[in-house]
Amino acid sequence: MLDAVVVGAGPNGLTAAVELARRGFSVAVFEARDTVGGGSRTEELTLPGFRHDPCAAAHPLGINSPAFRAMPLERYGLEWLHAQLPMAHPFTDGSAAVLARSVAETAASFGPRDAGAYRRLVAPFLSKWDTLAHDFMSLPLTALPRDPVTLARFGLAGLPPSTWLMRRFRDERAKALFAGLVAHVIAPLEGVATGAVGLVFALAAHARGWPVARGGSQSIADALTAYLKDLGGTVHTDYEVKRLDDLPPARAYVFDTSPKALARIAGFGRYYEGYRYGAGVFKIDYALDGPVPWTAEEARVAGTVQVGASRAEIGSALRAASREGRAPDAPFLITVQPSVVDPSRAPEGKQVFWAYGHVPNGWTGDLTDAIERQLERFAPGFRDRVLARATAGPPVLAARNANYVGGDIACGAASGLQLMLRPRPSLSPYGTPHPAVFLCSSATPPGPGVHGMSGHNAAKAVWRRLRES
Repeated sequence: MLDAVVVGAGPNGLTAAVELARRGFSVAVFEARDTVGGGSRTEELTLPGFRHDPCAAAHPLGINSPAFRAMPLERYGLEWLHAQLPMAHPFTDGSAAVLARSVAETAASFGPRDAGAYRRLVAPFLSKWDTLAHDFMSLPLTALPRDPVTLARFGLAGLPPSTWLMRRFRDERAKALFAGLVAHVIAPLEGVATGAVGLVFALAAHARGWPVARGGSQSIADALTAYLKDLGGTVHTDYEVKRLDDLPPARAYVFDTSPKALARIAGFGRYYEGYRYGAGVFKIDYALDGPVPWTAEEARVAGTVQVGASRAEIGSALRAASREGRAPDAPFLITVQPSVVDPSRAPEGKQVFWAYGHVPNGWTGDLTDAIERQLERFAPGFRDRVLARATAGPPVLAARNANYVGGDIACGAASGLQLMLRPRPSLSPYGTPHPAVFLCSSATPPGPGVHGMSGHNAAKAVWRRLRES
């Protein structure tokens, strides 16, 4: 009998498996698709030689993850590559605010009226970032806070809505950039704890950047898999699990799935009935004949580029997708251009690039024209660079990854209390009605992102049970 079986070979499932194997437990992973990866895959979606990331591409939480940093993943081929700027936020006048590794450079890009306010906002936390990241990403109750005073101070700044935090700024540049940071988790700007979301992304950039993985995000999953195998674990692909009886006998079962999929497989009935899924995304992967012709010079050297003319425009786009049930006319876009720093991703002189905008959950329309109109506002001539495109709305995203219910790449709405209390209010969010069954997906704290911390935290709950039994 195995000690643990993990269902789903995404970053969280693989991290949970590694954490258990490192502690001497026998582990097997079962994945429905023919390759590991989940939200960290790399595929040729457009033309031969163009290697795209179907979901996550830039990894501020990955390089800052306490779980990943404790593993020798570089020995297994994971290499982080940093663009000159982690992120740029261009404006229609050709200027840009930036999120640089340097706090001073970032503050200067906001202008003199907001530079000091930004420095005062991040200064209390940056020197204690590693401890804060550990405490923030290990909540709740998987570990006692190492620095409860700093964590409490962070909570005071971050628990209110981001709109409150943005009152510190006087000009549009800082407000728009910060609104864009919050939008990475597809959360309305007025939501509880959205200030914390923006702060985490900003601090992560200053601490270690927003890198891409050399060769594509697949290398993260591949490194975790190789490490797991060296620890004695096994991985089985092309193995779809429809009920617990499909799995071999084990002392514990750990699911990197959506909560409702787990309930269906394990026979938990309506246990997760109250779990909400959020807005979806419409994503386009591009093969380009050259770099994106951004008007703002800063955007040309940034790994990630946020596209939204103002805080009001960004907020309107989020409300349309999340609350009004319609696709926004001017979508807020998150874009990543890996070829800025990794020429191996495309043939010589060519580039890969992706962009996505937010749409209602399950939306079946086509946002291509709206996305490209928005890109043309900030990069005139963009369409002339397009060699091929691969579009994926909510139905396609859900078909590729069963955790993306209705196209929700966060595996559940990251808004309201569900941003913090996932998948339901509980002191043990990784546990389920069955004492031997656990949940470790992005539907559990600390939530979405390729960081493995949901798997790491769930593994703690699993090994405590295994040692008790």
